[in-house]
Amino acid sequence: MSGLLTLERDGALAILTVDKPPLNLFDRALLDELGGAVADVAADHPRGLLIRAEGRAVSGGVDVHLFDGLSVEEAAALWRELLDLIHTVEELPLPTVFAAHALCLTAAFELSLACDLLIAAESARFGLVETVVGLTPAMGGTQRLAERAGPARARELVMTGELFDAATLERWGVVNRVLPDEGFAEAAFAFARRLAEGPTRAHAATKAIVRAQVEGGARAADERVPELAGDLFGTEDLQGAVRSFLEKGPGHATYTGR
Repeated sequence: MSGLLTLERDGALAILTVDKPPLNLFDRALLDELGGAVADVAADHPRGLLIRAEGRAVSGGVDVHLFDGLSVEEAAALWRELLDLIHTVEELPLPTVFAAHALCLTAAFELSLACDLLIAAESARFGLVETVVGLTPAMGGTQRLAERAGPARARELVMTGELFDAATLERWGVVNRVLPDEGFAEAAFAFARRLAEGPTRAHAATKAIVRAQVEGGARAADERVPELAGDLFGTEDLQGAVRSFLEKGPGHATYTGR
C-alpha cells in the first residue's frame, strides 16, 4: 500500500484506517487500495474489523475527477466493481464496525452502511450528496438506507442531498450509537475490540440469520437457524463458555474464535 490507508492488527481486531489528506477523497488510487485491503481481511480472517479515518473529515466523498469523461459502459463497470467491494465487506464472517468521527459523505457513508454497526461522534454529519453532480448513489447506499430507516427516509436523504447529524440518524436507525467527541477514537476501538474478542462464529451466525431475514423474512431466517445455531455446538467457544457458565456463572468465558 502506498500510504493512503493502513491495515493493522491489534490482537483479534483488524483496523483499517483511511488517511489521505486533506479530505480523504475516494479516487482511483484509494479505491484500489481499499479493494486490496478488504481482500486481505477476507483472506486473513481476523475476528473483527474496525474501519475508521484520520483527519478533519472521514471523507469529503468521491473525487469527481473519477467521473469526468466516463462512458455509460465504463460507469456501469465501475459500479459493478464497487458493489462487489460492498458485498465482500458485508459477507465477512466477523463483526465489522465503522467509526465516523466527523463529516462522512458519499462513498465513505455507503461503505459504512455495508458494515454491521455504525457508530458516530456527536459532531459527525452524514450525506449522500450525489445529486450535486446529477447522480444517484451507486455503491449501495440508497437501498441500505432503506433497509435501516425505511424507503421514505432513504428517498428524503438522497433526493434532498442534505447533511444529517448523528443524532438524527441514530433516531432513524441508521447509526447504532452516538458517542461523545472527546475520546471517540478510543471508545470506538474499545467497542470494536470487545466484539472481536467475542464468540466469532456465533457472531457470523447472527449475521447470516439477519441477512436471511432481510432477504426473505422471519420464516426464511427460521429455516437457517437449526443449521447455523446447531453448528455452534461443535465449536470450542460454545463448549468452553457452557462449562464456564456452569462452573463460575455468567461473564467469565473467554473466546478464541474456534
